[in-house]
Amino acid sequence: MAVRVSLLAAALLVAVSCFHATASDPSLLQDFCVVDKMSKVRVNGFPCKDANDAMVEDFFFSGLHMAGNTTNKQGSAVTPVNVAQIAALNTMGISLARIDYAPFGQNPPHTHPRGTEILTVLEGSLYVGFVTSNPDNKLFTKVLNKGDVFVFPQGLIHFQFNYGTKNAVALAALSSQNPGVITVANSVFGSKPSIPDDILAKAFQVDKMTVDRIQAQF
Repeated sequence: MAVRVSLLAAALLVAVSCFHATASDPSLLQDFCVVDKMSKVRVNGFPCKDANDAMVEDFFFSGLHMAGNTTNKQGSAVTPVNVAQIAALNTMGISLARIDYAPFGQNPPHTHPRGTEILTVLEGSLYVGFVTSNPDNKLFTKVLNKGDVFVFPQGLIHFQFNYGTKNAVALAALSSQNPGVITVANSVFGSKPSIPDDILAKAFQVDKMTVDRIQAQF
């Protein structure tokens, strides 16, 4: 009986280990795996081109010194540096983003389905926060100043708001080559085709006219 319990425990440990191993970006099995943009092969990620065809430009991006255009409804701009910008990030499990905020601008509530985010304020101050999953939905918030760092766990809804009268800048690192982003309002009210009014009205406990007014913004 003891042997069976031990074997079961070992099997569970292996299963859990395998689950965690497959729950993140693929690990490197060679020095690098530069994206082959011409390949028609479809894999979870991107196929590699021949290492002999790799160029230094595959490992390079220039532009994070430039401020993003914040003249939009949210007053913010995200400049991503993921596998789409640096082909050699394929299989490396990391990426970056510069985020610019106009005075009273925000990076609205959103999630990254494939990556944890660690954010550093470079200029200005930000009010940031994230919400835990159901059923608690606990809000964690903090005011960050220049040099402060904050972590947003993978998949949780989070936001940043520049409550100051000057521009703010932050640098975010993410634990995925392609972390993805789901902006809550855009997804719910700006889907194509639209989610039916009666569903949204019931979900948010408002009337259909309110839903229509919100959807018109997206």
